[in-house]
Amino acid sequence: MLSVINLDYVTVYLLVFGRLAGFFVTLPIFSYRNIPTQFKIGFAAFVSLMIMFTLDIPVIALDLTFVFLLVKEVIIGLIIGFVANIIMTAIQIAGNFIDFQMGFAIANVIDPQTGAQGPVIGQYLYILALMFLLAVDGHHLLIQGAIHSFDVIDVDQLIDLGQDSLLITAINMFNQLFLIAFQMAIPIVGTLFLVDVTLGIIARTVPQLNVFVVGIPLKIGVSLFVLSLFMMAYIDLVKRLVHYVIEMMEMLMRILGG
Repeated sequence: MLSVINLDYVTVYLLVFGRLAGFFVTLPIFSYRNIPTQFKIGFAAFVSLMIMFTLDIPVIALDLTFVFLLVKEVIIGLIIGFVANIIMTAIQIAGNFIDFQMGFAIANVIDPQTGAQGPVIGQYLYILALMFLLAVDGHHLLIQGAIHSFDVIDVDQLIDLGQDSLLITAINMFNQLFLIAFQMAIPIVGTLFLVDVTLGIIARTVPQLNVFVVGIPLKIGVSLFVLSLFMMAYIDLVKRLVHYVIEMMEMLMRILGG
């Protein structure tokens, strides 16, 4: 009897660890490559151990059903972490919009966290959002959301990924992602559009003036000035984005949990 109980604890622990491992693979901050892999695995294992003793331990045999449940747990963790990663994705999209209008689209920088190339202004906004997320304990809220998922989706429960509500929620989530990114970029993009119109009028009225030489430093200067004025509104948008992501995590968990 004791061996059976111990085996049940082991299977449940592996399922919990599978969900948290998938979650930390895509979660902002924890998924960055400059975080040691040993720390990620150890932290996921430690949190899994604490969560396991708060659950009702079901009887799960080590058969093909356990394999399906383990794959399901990893998929749930990846989905929840991917939703949390939308915070940084929206900021990168807004940075691409801004850099394209400023003329910085060709000057990408290497992101040391992900190893990918990113826009200059996008990287600046990305670092500010990351500092804001850490300052308000946003990473703790995201981890708490992953822990709460075990109350909504049981470890021995199979899920249906072909639900219409899941597809509609994903589409609405991506629509909101681009909308928030556009709201972040529109003050600077709109201002640069007016600068382009002004330069076009100058080029028609004063043909002797080379607007291409004057326009590039003018657009950069105007962009940096508007960006400095836009900082408070930007922080407010990041706060709104964090709240939206937490709501989306809750909604997706309830849809997957039936």
